[in-house]
Amino acid sequence: MLKEEFSKIIYEYSNEIGISLNEKQVKQFYDYMKLLLEWNEKINLTAITEPEEIILKHFIDSMTIAKYIEEGSNLIDVGTGAGFPGIPLKIIRKDIEVTLLDSLNKRINFLEEVIARLELNQIKAIHSRVEEFGREKSNRESFDCATSRAVANLSTLAEYLLPLVKLKGSCISMKGPNIEEEIQQSKNAISLLGGKLEEIEKFQLPKSDIDRNVVVIRKMKDTPARFPRRPGMPAKEPIK
Repeated sequence: MLKEEFSKIIYEYSNEIGISLNEKQVKQFYDYMKLLLEWNEKINLTAITEPEEIILKHFIDSMTIAKYIEEGSNLIDVGTGAGFPGIPLKIIRKDIEVTLLDSLNKRINFLEEVIARLELNQIKAIHSRVEEFGREKSNRESFDCATSRAVANLSTLAEYLLPLVKLKGSCISMKGPNIEEEIQQSKNAISLLGGKLEEIEKFQLPKSDIDRNVVVIRKMKDTPARFPRRPGMPAKEPIK
């Protein structure tokens, strides 16, 4: 896709969700897409390879949570994969500091190239399992906001995210449709880990029938020191 067509589409979609991009940001997104497609031929980063779908399902989808992130926040994106939502958020929000966390080193290499090529500041990529990262004293309760997209069920996510977030900080989970049962099953875990379900927003991505849900959890109490459990346990045996 040529840059002119790309620009037209991303401007149109971003305006639909109330975000105005400048020329530099559009170029950064275009370069990001080219790098994503280039690296995707070497390592598995995304099953979505059509440019317009990348714009909508990766870039625009990631931008939809910007309104929940307070100015100047220190944010961690857990299980970031190819950088979603963390890198799009950093492109549109110079004010935030972003940590991208992923357990696969090949993805970290990709993310570091994206950060360098797009000349992004106050953003870093870290190779670690979230359970191990969250048990390190220097990382616990050190972030204003934690995000995740298509990583795990809400009970497991609560155990991943809440130990990392400061008191009164937020966890923003990006979900697909039909999450009512998942929310019910996660309520005990969220409470046990010090969180409170604050908001659920249901919407459709622009000019599509793609249903999305954003679940916002507020941290009200310290997370017990025994969480997160050892690697693999939160996913294998979610808190009931």
